[in-house]
Amino acid sequence: MADFHHISVLPDEVLELVAPKSGGIYVDGTLGGAGHAGLVLTASSPDGVLIGFDRDAEAIAVARERLAPFGDRVRIFQRNFSSIAATLAEIGVDAIDGFVLDLGVSSHQLDKEERGFSFQADAPLDMRMDRSSGPSAADLVNTLSEAELHRIIAEYGEERWAKRVASFIVKARAEAPIETTMQLVDIIKGAIPKAKWEERLHPATRTFQGLRIAVNEELKSLEDGLADLLKLLKPGGRGAVISFHSLEDRIVKEAFRAAAAGCTCPKELPICVCNRVPQYKVLTKKAVKAGDEELNANPRSRSARLRGIEKI
Repeated sequence: MADFHHISVLPDEVLELVAPKSGGIYVDGTLGGAGHAGLVLTASSPDGVLIGFDRDAEAIAVARERLAPFGDRVRIFQRNFSSIAATLAEIGVDAIDGFVLDLGVSSHQLDKEERGFSFQADAPLDMRMDRSSGPSAADLVNTLSEAELHRIIAEYGEERWAKRVASFIVKARAEAPIETTMQLVDIIKGAIPKAKWEERLHPATRTFQGLRIAVNEELKSLEDGLADLLKLLKPGGRGAVISFHSLEDRIVKEAFRAAAAGCTCPKELPICVCNRVPQYKVLTKKAVKAGDEELNANPRSRSARLRGIEKI
């Protein structure tokens, strides 16, 4: 367990939004190093319950060990959080008092070379959160069409050079399979003109992001899991979501805004006929960001964006 490190971002702000209480039932959909989960369990003592999910077998093992002192107040599942509704139904839970989603890749996953998430060290090109199933990043770059690679890198990676990167990948794999992170990094560096490299961003950042999102189906999982979590909230129940790039944050922002919407009648109607009243309240007018003290202690919190919602 000693080599699994991940500093939970915005811990105080998450606790303030979720406001755990004794006797409550809470879900952590992305256990990681169990930092947020431990805080929620402590704040909801003596008998608050936490149900935790993670796809990563190593994260699950660490979470079980770190949360062991809380005994039977914890239930842990190695599953994607998009399966939360089905899992809770299995164990007889039909409503919850709060949830936390921390959508960031853990420091452990980034820093452990063999996981293939990082463009800083040579490793097999994997990027799967759950290494027991599904295609790896190497499978995608070696089998997808140039058009599909272009779409993934442009849409999920928000890479302006996506078309050129996809073209270079297809040319390179015709010579030999692309099997390692550094092979891909070299291809990307060749595709993006050096004069166009961004000062504070590694040229492979956006392409790696796009592939990781595609490999793990992260955006679909977020949409599905978030919709289910909102339905499961009890009146007065609260949710907090931390995202780390604009695609995730946009999904969260729009899901919260739609949930909190009232009348949906066309503006030209003189009176409301839909009779829809808001069922949720957005707790964060703007996304909450890390303060200077946290940024200095944990530079990876720089891109974190926290949003909260409450069931009315």
